[in-house]
Amino acid sequence: MNCMQVARLLQSYLDGETDEASARRVAAHLEDCRRCGLEASVYQEIRSALARRTEPDSQTVERLHAFGTSLLSDLPPGDDDAGHGSTPPAGA
Repeated sequence: MNCMQVARLLQSYLDGETDEASARRVAAHLEDCRRCGLEASVYQEIRSALARRTEPDSQTVERLHAFGTSLLSDLPPGDDDAGHGSTPPAGA
């Protein structure tokens, strides 16, 4: 599983909404990939802030934005997922 695939599933994974096979693949990737593991912690911080009904700190939001931007820059030219039916994680 690569970073782009994990990014698409990360929010669902953290919410416990992925099937068992996908959850195992995402968990394995998060253990091996420091970049995605750090982003999972960013999502968890935002989720915790929302649960506390507080605004996430600006560094967390900026980091999430930078991660999304870096994923887009990692795409080969012409592979922007248009028409693939995939969307970024909701609520991220």
